[in-house]
Amino acid sequence: MTSVALNVTKTVWKEVYDYYLWTHSLSDERTRGWPLVDSPLATVIYTALYLFIVWIGPKLMKNRKPFKLTWLLIPYNLSMALLNAYIAMQLFISSIRLKYSYICEPCRQSWDPDELRIANAVWWYYFSKLLEFSDTFFFILRKKDQQLTFLHVYHHSTMFGLWWIGIKWVPSGSTFLPAMVNSAIHVLMYSYYGLSTLGPRVTRYLWWKKYLTILQLIQFTCALLLGVNGLRTGCDFPLWMHYTLIIYMISFIVLFGNFYVKEYMKKGSRVFYGMDMGCGQGINFQENGRFSPLYEKKQS
Repeated sequence: MTSVALNVTKTVWKEVYDYYLWTHSLSDERTRGWPLVDSPLATVIYTALYLFIVWIGPKLMKNRKPFKLTWLLIPYNLSMALLNAYIAMQLFISSIRLKYSYICEPCRQSWDPDELRIANAVWWYYFSKLLEFSDTFFFILRKKDQQLTFLHVYHHSTMFGLWWIGIKWVPSGSTFLPAMVNSAIHVLMYSYYGLSTLGPRVTRYLWWKKYLTILQLIQFTCALLLGVNGLRTGCDFPLWMHYTLIIYMISFIVLFGNFYVKEYMKKGSRVFYGMDMGCGQGINFQENGRFSPLYEKKQS
């Protein structure tokens, strides 16, 4: 029985490995040899390490004082806003030059300079998802454990892996659109986060937080419709990508929709102290645009 089990195990692993080699042969030639792209190992290790830190971090910080990190948050958010602006502009300009369709654009392994520029921007977008793990680490270091929600961890841990698939197999074509739109939204989002670290004199004017969530919901809905339309019209784009996009966008619409209802529709205009105005980076407590006595007391 033992020898039979070993033979079965070897056969299964061989089939899995052969399948991996086959899928690798289908990967886009233009991004082969690029950092973190050829093997999934680095992406898997970084994601596993991220989840481990999410688990162990709050335990290690339990009996420690929270870090303020203002000195780090401002340059971090500014850098992330600039990086996302660069990605969005590269994708927008190159897609315009190539006359890309915003409805269905097949992924062709073209070595045109603008096609390579799009692939390069998609790689930076993928890499930015690794950098965004820092958002969670700032939560942990500042003891904002209430922000380590399922939505937050699910969002950060899955985006990095999914965009590894994108940069390896479909780094151009219709892939450009969700990366471009999401990067543009992240420019606003990280600008918001950076401003929110500057204190009450600035945060009282940051009334547009909930509109970022609305923009994200619109983005997810449009991406969902794009995937459905691709299936309906037989868009010349990998079929599995359409199904992946649809399923993933549905999960985001449900999770972000639930967040929006709880934070804005049920609580009205109230934003509670400790409920950050950014990704673990805001500090204010507002009620109808005014700072509450609770906030003022905590600041004195």
